[in-house]
Amino acid sequence: MSEVAAEELKALRVEIDRIDAGMHALLMERGRIIDTLIAIKTRQGGGSAFRPAREAAMMRALVERHTGHLPLDTVESIWRVIISTFTYVQSPYGVHVDVSRGEAAMRDSARFHFGFTVPCAPHASAGAVIGAVSAAAGDLGLLALDQGPAAGAWWMSLAGANAPKVIARLPFVERPDHPAATPALVIAKPLAEGAASREVVLEAATVDRWRNDYHAAIAALGGEIVGNAAEGVGLSLLVARPGALGAGAAAAALAKAGAVDARSVEIGAHAARYDGSKLRPRGASRG
Repeated sequence: MSEVAAEELKALRVEIDRIDAGMHALLMERGRIIDTLIAIKTRQGGGSAFRPAREAAMMRALVERHTGHLPLDTVESIWRVIISTFTYVQSPYGVHVDVSRGEAAMRDSARFHFGFTVPCAPHASAGAVIGAVSAAAGDLGLLALDQGPAAGAWWMSLAGANAPKVIARLPFVERPDHPAATPALVIAKPLAEGAASREVVLEAATVDRWRNDYHAAIAALGGEIVGNAAEGVGLSLLVARPGALGAGAAAAALAKAGAVDARSVEIGAHAARYDGSKLRPRGASRG
């Protein structure tokens, strides 16, 4: 290596060290702001530290501004860990993880989105996760969206007024090569007004039996049926529909499609997923 090249590399490493120190300083500055935030919330009587609507806005902005060779996977994971960890600093919480449909995939999702500082506890079923979140002061639950037929209509346990509710769907940035691609729902005890994103509302709908027209009826609303299972003498559907629609829209659509005595109850809401299918492959640059 020439003397000139060696000097150029040395200068670049100095720049890298400067940037690393700057990033660390900014994280510590963020921490000091969180200290002030904690003090203000304490004076106001506390409150949940979870703000799914704000988090979704932050993640959308992150994706939109990202350029260069650094994979989006890395950037997304770093920011998820920053958000989750600083939330934990504000108000310690744990994540109860349903591993009934595959422990490795769900652990990947938990660690990608929440990091290693936030404690994660595995559970053998969706019901166990819902029970753990119900009993905890402010924990989250992570449930695989595809529970399989053995789980039954597990979402009905979220229907009570004081029951945990869905606050997010993961992964938020959906793309074919996502490193934590297992579709999952995050649940928590009901959040303060204004904290949740209501772009997509989830409802537990009860109908008499399955009819093939149901999918088209919900799709016409701009929604989808993401689960179904026997419930008592009828059938329960897990329906995702646009939050702009009024309560009862899903039940009305199902009734129009032939359902007898269709009813529905809201069980949570989440931000609309970001379609990352057209994003650059890992490591690619915008040009």
